[in-house]
Amino acid sequence: MSFETSEVGWFKSSHSSGQTECVEAAWLRDGRIGVRDSKNPASGELDFAPEVWAAFTAGVRQTGSSV
Repeated sequence: MSFETSEVGWFKSSHSSGQTECVEAAWLRDGRIGVRDSKNPASGELDFAPEVWAAFTAGVRQTGSSV
């Protein structure tokens, strides 16, 4: 499925607190999760299947990382 990612609502983590090294994420219409560089959104995004994103975020929480 192809569509413009400009049509989705991108957001940053509440833990980013205005820092410059942030990524943005979006729930894409096809169920995938998009991740992009907040400083250069036009450079494209990485898209992840929901189960991959869930495993990643679970790993971050498990390690106690503030990523």
